[in-house]
Amino acid sequence: MTDFASWAVEPPRQAWVPIMGGGRFPVRRVYCVGRNYTEHIREMGGDERQPPFFFQKPADAIVHDGAAVPYPTLTKDLQHEIELVLAIGTGGSAIAEADAAAHVFGLAVGIDLTRRDLQVEARKAGRPWEVGKAFDHSAPIGLLRPLAGGALPVSGAISISVNGETRQQADLGDMTWNAAEIVAQLSRHYRLAPGDLIYTGTPAGVGAIAVGDRLEGRVADLPPLRITIAAPEDEAAPAEPMLADPA
Repeated sequence: MTDFASWAVEPPRQAWVPIMGGGRFPVRRVYCVGRNYTEHIREMGGDERQPPFFFQKPADAIVHDGAAVPYPTLTKDLQHEIELVLAIGTGGSAIAEADAAAHVFGLAVGIDLTRRDLQVEARKAGRPWEVGKAFDHSAPIGLLRPLAGGALPVSGAISISVNGETRQQADLGDMTWNAAEIVAQLSRHYRLAPGDLIYTGTPAGVGAIAVGDRLEGRVADLPPLRITIAAPEDEAAPAEPMLADPA
């Protein structure tokens, strides 16, 4: 048992994702894939000939199904991006595409919340995207379904609705890079480790959301993800923290 009394400050609590059937998946890093659906690249004014790239969100940006997510500061254009999430159970580097499924513990529905106005400003200035992507509560995620030796999905419906109105609707087969290719490519940039999450990109149809909106994300037959957008934290209680005490 670690002697936490010797630490200068209390160690951060462990971020985690609930697993179908019980248990918790500890989160180490949250990787995201940018520009992985052709139609989304076009709607964002990007070059569809360029390959997707990777950025990160902090682990404590994780928010669970059913949470009330406070509207973030500094933005007037908070947007939804529905995504398939891969949870890494076995680490490695330079993973072959054929071996990718063996490194994935499970799958979940995720939403990459984005302060679009801040992201666009950063992009125009040639600056990193963190201010638009890596803020508090920006990584909602649903129940994690174990892959249990199955294959990674190459097709399946992906959608999100806001107040019952469908906003994004596509198929996983529309990805520029499929799940196995993402694992292989990302493992060449970083050594993957158990506890890593990979948000695999979003299709076209991203749009603004406001306080009071109810979002429901679905990917194939995975458990759906439902969140609501609440008042900013200085006006209401913060979202329930999705963290576990260190042990």
